[in-house]
Parts: sequence; C-alpha cells; structure tokens
Amino acid sequence: MATTNTYLNFNGNCEEAFTFYKSVFGGDFTYLGRFGEMPQDENYTVPEEDKNKVMHVSLPIGQSILMGSDCGAEWAPGYVPGNNFSVSISADSKAEADRIFSGLSDGGKIGMPLNNTFWGDYFGMLTDKYGVNWMMTYNEQHKNK
Repeated sequence: MATTNTYLNFNGNCEEAFTFYKSVFGGDFTYLGRFGEMPQDENYTVPEEDKNKVMHVSLPIGQSILMGSDCGAEWAPGYVPGNNFSVSISADSKAEADRIFSGLSDGGKIGMPLNNTFWGDYFGMLTDKYGVNWMMTYNEQHKNK
C-alpha cells in the first residue's frame, strides 16, 4: 500500500529551514543533494547561481519523512510562501505508481511524466484538478526498507 509524506518547496532557503527542523525534531538527513550535482546535458545546464541550492533533502520524523527542495523560477513559477508543498506518494510497485499517477492526473496537469530518473527512482509530478500538487515515486531498492 502506498504511503504519503509532505514535500516542501523553498525559494533559496531550504537548507536553512531543514537545519531548523532538524534542531526541533532531531535525527539526521538521510539525503541532501544540490542542483550542481545533477548530470548536465545539452538540453539543460543548471545556472551557476542555482548550483548550491538544495535539489532534495529528506528528514525522517517518526514514521514519516519531511522532504524539500529549493525552487527556481523555471521549475516552480507559481511559488507562493504558505502554498509551497506537495504530497509525496511512495508506491509499493511500479504498477501501483502508474495507477495512482494516472488517477490523480485525470483532469489535472502533468508537470513531469513518470519516468526513470538519474537518482534511481521512477518519479513524476502533477497538479490534480483541484490544484493540489503531487509527487509520485517508486524505488525497487527501497520498497522493503
């Protein structure tokens, strides 16, 4: 069965915010990656001013995971503080990911189609017909952890 976690977006201060959350909740980041670590290609190069921004951070809190990243105008043009979150779904199978993503995207808008990513997840993003942002992920290596 799929699980959900909250994914927060920030406008350049994600690391500061997550350092604060870590001081409140305790624990350690299970991952902190920067946009400058992304593979570059001829279709897209990360601007120099964005290379040190947080691409993804994960902080386990109890049975949940608080996740986040910094946004840029190109990949989050609608960034509004207070409305800067997505619900992240972790599926138990690729088929479950496809089914849920298809259902949620009905009448909505797909921002990133489900696909295999450089970090190893089968991942996609969408906004449903009610304006709620969703992130769908499946990772074969993490399904039993």
